[in-house]
Amino acid sequence: MSDLCTEIGYKSLNKFGEQLCGDMVEVIKQEPDSYVVVLADGLGSGVKANILSTLTSKIISTMVANGMRLEECVHTLADTLPVCDVRKIAYSTFTVIKITENQEAEIIQYDNPRVILLRDGKNFVYPEKEEIFDEKKIYKSKIALKKDDIFVMISDGAVHAGVGKSLNYGWERKNIIEYLEGIYKKELSAKGITNILLDECNGLYAGEPGDDTTVCTIRIRQRKPVNLLIGPPKNPEDDKALMNEFFAKPGKRIVCGGTTSKIVSKYLDKELVTEINYVNPEIPPTGSIEGVDLVTEGVITISKVLEYAKDFLADNVYYSTWTKSSDGASRISRLLFEEATDIDFYIGRAMNSAHQNPDLPINFNIKMQLIDELATCLTDMGKTIHLKYY
Repeated sequence: MSDLCTEIGYKSLNKFGEQLCGDMVEVIKQEPDSYVVVLADGLGSGVKANILSTLTSKIISTMVANGMRLEECVHTLADTLPVCDVRKIAYSTFTVIKITENQEAEIIQYDNPRVILLRDGKNFVYPEKEEIFDEKKIYKSKIALKKDDIFVMISDGAVHAGVGKSLNYGWERKNIIEYLEGIYKKELSAKGITNILLDECNGLYAGEPGDDTTVCTIRIRQRKPVNLLIGPPKNPEDDKALMNEFFAKPGKRIVCGGTTSKIVSKYLDKELVTEINYVNPEIPPTGSIEGVDLVTEGVITISKVLEYAKDFLADNVYYSTWTKSSDGASRISRLLFEEATDIDFYIGRAMNSAHQNPDLPINFNIKMQLIDELATCLTDMGKTIHLKYY
């Protein structure tokens, strides 16, 4: 497995008044460590544009992923997509980035704003080769990847942002590059960059986008494993085996739960120090054990992390909360959502007597469900997840 990995985050704004977005992003993961990412922008807006962009993204991503030549992809699109009665053209514009084993990126661009590449936080001018297929001007590029490279794909709604409102001529590509260079932080995730840029577009539109607007960010980053332990083993005789495995794995370590923390403290022969101040009254305080990166309470804290995870994949309204707060749930969220690429869960299946109290809204099944849902959310974020039960 390569020590680099690909992180992808994308999001769209619908044109004001439209129920469907005319842009579409399609991601196909190939093994090992390879991806095909397509951003298609359908002609016009609404239902017709949505159909055009959906067809385009599905056709191109599937054909490129199966190794078909670009000429075949373009011919297939020309033969497949319906013709606009007014403009007599049948297409949706598209951008394709094919990542091969986290080592090389091949870019194919047709009529979308050019892909922006940030290298070391600054705009990198990559080579382009112009080719003509079916009277369509296509730009192709091949780029050897480096750690921390960031590719930003945008639909033309981004460069039109602010037209007739805050800007006379829209937000030009050079202005978007300057903005991205200004907000650049090495630790920003692909999803984080996408959200920040799209929020700025929405602000320039004064909350009423005049065009469908999509941002898709691809970040090439170092693999960073994180291990999370929650709950003691069902059989106490397995305590040592679980501890041996948990501490043998590379990466940062999170321990959740009071009983679990005591087992870890005993295993490491290090004191468990518990905080008494509540940073957030809804979330129990954290603790600390030498040799462990983060010690928290169990089910209540993980429940909040799951809430943040679901929101992160949806509207991301809690982003400023968990990225800035120091409570246990926020710290776990930063480690799992922003920092980690590979996450191993170690889940103890011992019954907690406190959770069997009928007056408490917590039981063993709920804990298992929380972990399963959180693992699903993290998988949807593009993380590599492994679950091991004891």
